[in-house]
Amino acid sequence: MAMIKSISGLRGEIGGRPGEGLTPLDVVKFVSAYSTWLRNHDSSARTVVVGRDARISGDMVRQVVCGTLIGMGFDVIDIGLASTPTTELAVTWLKADGGLILTASHNPRHWNALKLLNRNGEFLSAADGNEVLDIASREDFVYADVDSLGHYMRNDEMNRRHVDAVLAMKLVDVEAIRKAGFRVAIDCVNSVGGIILPELLERLGVKSVDKLYCEPTGDFQHNPEPLAKNLGDIMNLMRKGDRDVAFVVDPDVDRLAFIDERGEMYGEEYTLVTVADYVLGNTPGNTVSNLSSTRALRDVTRCYGMQYNAAAVGEVNVVAKMKETGAVIGGEGNGGVIYPALHYGRDALVGIALFLSFLAKKGMKVSELRRTYPEYYIAKNRIDLKPGTDVDAILNRVKGIYSNEEINDIDGVKIDFPDKWVHLRKSNTEPIIRVYSEASTMEAADEIGRAVMDVINQMV
Repeated sequence: MAMIKSISGLRGEIGGRPGEGLTPLDVVKFVSAYSTWLRNHDSSARTVVVGRDARISGDMVRQVVCGTLIGMGFDVIDIGLASTPTTELAVTWLKADGGLILTASHNPRHWNALKLLNRNGEFLSAADGNEVLDIASREDFVYADVDSLGHYMRNDEMNRRHVDAVLAMKLVDVEAIRKAGFRVAIDCVNSVGGIILPELLERLGVKSVDKLYCEPTGDFQHNPEPLAKNLGDIMNLMRKGDRDVAFVVDPDVDRLAFIDERGEMYGEEYTLVTVADYVLGNTPGNTVSNLSSTRALRDVTRCYGMQYNAAAVGEVNVVAKMKETGAVIGGEGNGGVIYPALHYGRDALVGIALFLSFLAKKGMKVSELRRTYPEYYIAKNRIDLKPGTDVDAILNRVKGIYSNEEINDIDGVKIDFPDKWVHLRKSNTEPIIRVYSEASTMEAADEIGRAVMDVINQMV
């Protein structure tokens, strides 16, 4: 069994002994700590939204979460099977004091997790997350007496309202999409995307939708991370040649990947790049992505005379940098699009609607649109270390060795060469250094990454 506690929440494999896997007892403790944190920051806090993906363990976890919140004196608004962005929006729409999303994102079917939201429907900051972890470790919480118990309410309107909000965005052109007569395929990996994406596409005026793995059973038919190695079925479907584009989402619908009309991956890194191109063409402003995302976003941003900024890895860090710099679009290279005109959260529905609007106006095939962007490739490697190795000391030495290059150390060490980059980050859960590198070919990306790895290996 495995369980990971972090500032973003609690995740782990279902079952086992308390503290070793994600058990009902661990859920109770963590939700109690979160409830206490809410009250510590606002004594009048009373309402929490709960949404979940379609995982097999989801209903069990939901019942434990809702019961614990009620026992802590909170009213629960259960929005049922809902995506992460739907739940984020629901917190603000329902004027709740916080939210809990029950999803392990792209982790396998036997995992689940609790993701914590503040009253703005955004993930907790590092300081707030650490405060929740501290409360949980000390079990410093007090439950309500019988006259102060919370109440349970069900609200099944949030999926529809989410689609309404996406269609109402200024840059979503439903008429152009309808006239284009797009034929679309989707793979929703047997989770909540299978509920909300068909409704979105129908209301966008898409001509036809072929649905693959859209039954929200939680029994994922393939590894749920939307990478090429996991998407053979929908890629083969697209290779039949009678569809324009395929959309693939992860179980909680905050990551989005495209497959072109030939059945080839568009590139998850280029989801944000393409949507940003459309947004910047209509709304001048800055952009943000994390340090491990493709340089192509910077290139596109500069073509519009705007400023690109890099943030530390993690959605909460990207959002903070977007707010700081007034970015009009941002996100992460894993297919996460954050469009603040609607909300500060990765949202696949937003990405789909903006992409189809752009594609309709361009009048191009998806593969043709992809070729309009700079070509970059990212290689991902790792260095395994002995337990107890001083990773920070190693990274500091690397900075010295490459001091003639552009260095960014807000999150590990990123070395920016004129035509490529290498990003080194230490893992918080195992003795490794993650090594991401990007260049104009995969061979060059791997080469520069391994060159830096050789330097580190000589140190250790």
